[in-house]
Amino acid sequence: MPVTNVHKDIENRTLTVTAEFAASPERVWELYADPRQLEKVWGPPSHPATFVQHELAVGATTKYYMTSPEGEKFGGWWEVTAVDEPHSFDFRDGFADADLNPVDSMPVSENVYQLEAGGPGTIATYTAVYATSEALQQVLDMGMEEGLTQAINQVDALLAA
Repeated sequence: MPVTNVHKDIENRTLTVTAEFAASPERVWELYADPRQLEKVWGPPSHPATFVQHELAVGATTKYYMTSPEGEKFGGWWEVTAVDEPHSFDFRDGFADADLNPVDSMPVSENVYQLEAGGPGTIATYTAVYATSEALQQVLDMGMEEGLTQAINQVDALLAA
């Protein structure tokens, strides 16, 4: 399993996941840059993602939805704020409505995804910071830790294909 550590820090409003992939940072970057590859691993296996708009460029907006086994769609969005290919990208991540517009009443996280050469491939660190401890707790109560871990644990299979 790629995920090697999950650290929740309610006081500092952060959720950090560390993973190791058996591929170069450049190859892992390709996965996150290509919406067709990304949709195979964004979200847990039970909730596959569909990206309708995606670009890893500063100022770009990503729009996607995940589909439950019952067919219910859950929307999300990113606002890309920094890009250092193939080492890192930063983005704001939030919930979206049925038309993929941001839902202002739901938590938004500030994310940094870092990819570093290490071991036999890449060490990835995913850090999400929420505005409040309550916002972090809200997404944890919604299953964010489990869903994120399941999603990231799909990456090695895609990279090996």
